[in-house]
Order: sequence, then C-alpha cells, then structure tokens
Amino acid sequence: MIKTGNPVISIYTEMTPNPETMKFVANKLLFPGKSADFPDIESAKPSPLATELFGFPFIRAVFIASNFVTLTKTADTEWTDVIPSIRQFLKDYLEEGKPVVNEEELAVQKPVSSNEVSADDDDVVKRIKELLDNYVRPAVEMDGGAIQFKSYSEGTVNLAMQGSCSGCPSSMITLKAGIEGMMKRMIPEVQEVVAEAE
Repeated sequence: MIKTGNPVISIYTEMTPNPETMKFVANKLLFPGKSADFPDIESAKPSPLATELFGFPFIRAVFIASNFVTLTKTADTEWTDVIPSIRQFLKDYLEEGKPVVNEEELAVQKPVSSNEVSADDDDVVKRIKELLDNYVRPAVEMDGGAIQFKSYSEGTVNLAMQGSCSGCPSSMITLKAGIEGMMKRMIPEVQEVVAEAE
C-alpha cells in the first residue's frame, strides 16, 4: 500500500552539553514558538507524544519545543544503543500525523510559562523578557533546552531551566556567568539571577 499526502519526516540527533540528554530534531514543526517540559510520566498526559516516549523504559524526561524533542535517559543506558529505535519511533509517529501536544489540556494542567511580554508587565520585566527572547532563547534552544521567566522581585530574577538545561552540569555556569552577567550589564535593576526548581 502506498501512502500519499504525508510528508517524509527525517530525524537527526544533536548532542547537548548535558550527557544524559539528546536532542532529536525533525524537519517539521512540532510545537511552533512554544515549549513544554515533562519531567515525569504523570506530567506527560497533555502530550500523546511524550506519553508514548515514556513507554521506553530508559526515558526519564521529555522536553518538546519548536522542531525538536529533547530526551533525558537513565544513567545506565548508552545513547548509541537506543538512538536508532527512538529515531524510527519519532519518524513513524510524525509521518502518521499523530498529535504532539494538546494545548488545552496543557493549559489546564499548568499554565504555559512564556517569555512573551504582557500588558501588565512592568518596565523591568518587559526588558528581562525581551532579553531572554532575543539573546538567551536562541542559544539554549541550540543546546536542546529552554529557560523560562518565572518572576522578578527586588533585583532577583527567577528562571526555570527546562529540557537539557535541567540538571545539566554546565547550566549553572551558563546561568551565572552568561545570563546573569548580561542582565546586570543591560538591565541595571537586576542584581541576581537564580534557577527556580520546576
């Protein structure tokens, strides 16, 4: 039987700075302009794709963004042993046009945190979000992760680390040396940047 109408999906992998995570990039948009972090099977209900990925016994966390999925594995699993089966699974899943994320369910479970500027943000928060969106997001997405704005109070910015950034040995260096340094230079009101546990 010849299938027609569905595009051929290709999946390639990219290493991330976190040895326990691998980025699987598709030639198709999965969750355009947004991201969703599923640190465990219970949190994955709004995502049929994440739920099925947790069916692999070695998957510990799933992060879905624009055109990629970042997977965190158990420490006793070697990526070289499992990459071919995950790539084939993702290729088949996406070629069949199955749903990736149910946004209504996700919004009910936990509001999607966003770096988008909203009308009730004060001037400092607007500048923080713009800096995150313009400078930080492109860099951390290349590494298979995301950093979301959580709150700002009295000079301290709280950010959530997601995907490969969560639990990555180098993420604290990125946070302190990179993001905090840049924010202090560009937004004088910022005195400290901290990672908030999800």
